Amino acid sequence: MTASLRDTDIKKLPHTRWHAFLVASGIFLSRIAGLIRDRVFAHYFGSSDAADAFKAAFRIPNFLQNLFGEGVLSASFIPVYANLLARGKEEEAERLAGGVAALLMLATSLLVLAGILTTPYLIDAIAPGFEGEKRELCIQLVKILFPGAGLLVWSAWCLGILNSHSRFFLSYTAPVVWNAIIIVTLALFGGSRDQFPLARITAWGSVAGSAMQIIIQLPVVLKLVRGMSLSLNHRLSGIRTVIRGFVPVFISRGVVQISAYVDSILASFLPTGAVAALSYAQTLYILPVSLFGMSVSAAELPAMSKAVGSDAEIADHLRNRLNTGLRQIAFFIVPSAVAFIALGDIISAAIYQTGKFTPSDAVYVWAILAGSAVGLLASTLGRLYSSAFYSLRDTRTPLRFALIRVALAAGLGYLASQQLPVLAGIPQRWGAAGITAASGFCGWIEFALLRHSLNRRIGKSGLKFSYVARLWLAAGLGAAAAWTVKLFSGQSHPIIQALFVLGAYGIIYFAATLVLKIPEARFPALLTKFYRK
Repeated sequence: MTASLRDTDIKKLPHTRWHAFLVASGIFLSRIAGLIRDRVFAHYFGSSDAADAFKAAFRIPNFLQNLFGEGVLSASFIPVYANLLARGKEEEAERLAGGVAALLMLATSLLVLAGILTTPYLIDAIAPGFEGEKRELCIQLVKILFPGAGLLVWSAWCLGILNSHSRFFLSYTAPVVWNAIIIVTLALFGGSRDQFPLARITAWGSVAGSAMQIIIQLPVVLKLVRGMSLSLNHRLSGIRTVIRGFVPVFISRGVVQISAYVDSILASFLPTGAVAALSYAQTLYILPVSLFGMSVSAAELPAMSKAVGSDAEIADHLRNRLNTGLRQIAFFIVPSAVAFIALGDIISAAIYQTGKFTPSDAVYVWAILAGSAVGLLASTLGRLYSSAFYSLRDTRTPLRFALIRVALAAGLGYLASQQLPVLAGIPQRWGAAGITAASGFCGWIEFALLRHSLNRRIGKSGLKFSYVARLWLAAGLGAAAAWTVKLFSGQSHPIIQALFVLGAYGIIYFAATLVLKIPEARFPALLTKFYRK
């Protein structure tokens, strides 16, 4: 059974590079749809009070989705469910799926009801700086959005089933439907409604989109679990294992969400537009994290969880996967971080500058985005390390380090957003950039702790300094070329300017990585990262 992991069991593992490609493709489509949604939203709302209220309101029920959703189920449910499938225990896997579905239905129903009833208190906790009509609108929006968030939890359950059966594309493209319905809602009513009524209508569009996101996945999911039946019997095979893994990840995910809400709380005390601008910047920030971090991590988790063999063989296998995945992620994340810092105004203007979203708003989002870029590489690489821990059925170690990061980020975020602008003699609104920079700095601390702890278990892993240095050098050369193009592009349309500036940046970056002999830069090698069997 354990004679050779690489000669026997690895051959049975999914082709994770192809799966990573499918995940990345699905995420790319859904994120593009999200960017279009945000552009349309910015056109009608800009950085107004209504925009602040909507963005803050959406965070509150989204807390429910993120707690019970993709991240938690991926870490606790997929390893157990995928392992049962790998051992040919399909009936047990179907019973497990039904048991988790029933528990999820009960828990989310109770939390949605409680959330609607306690909304005014939640607003006081999440956005204490809101007052008057702005606060009342936020309360109304939360009550509308909560049921939609409950529905999106079910979409995450569908994702867990589909990913375990190596059906990656559908689960990650399903959010396109949700985004599309919100876009259509804004297009239909945006020209004929004031901002406050339009915000309420958009919230109802979000709920309708949540329902459609589940509906398009259910037919395939139900075919995969034909023998599934809902049951609240916690003694079912694997249920206790899932629950034991769920609790630490639930808390860990909650800690991460609390960190995001701390950012929102701090921003709510800043002048009008800070909460909305923070949300716009986060949409841009999460794009490379999703494309190049989540895609690899999501594809690797089921494969890591199915690996069997001796401890030494599994450790060697995990270490090899980690090192390959880390290089693959860094090749794309380093230039993304440099682009956010050097060219964030070009990016934000191209995406958002329309209607009520002005050039000064684009510069404001740029500052916040540049702060986020501080920890972009650390947070993305950290996802892959967390997946390695989850594949080893260890959900507590990432929790401990997340707690440390959040505690530090809260304190530093307060100083950077509330105190630093005063000391520097700059307008208070720029404190929003301090919030994201503080969070990024703490992300590096969390990443260092994750790497150190995992290396003690499986041996040395990580990126070589020379490799990362060459990536930063190539990105710096690309940024210099892009700035030259920017200076000569004049006052052209933001989208046209972005095509030339970012195009030059990308061309020089890839050319420089080829000259610096970085293997991932070679086009055939880049393709085989996804297609190699």
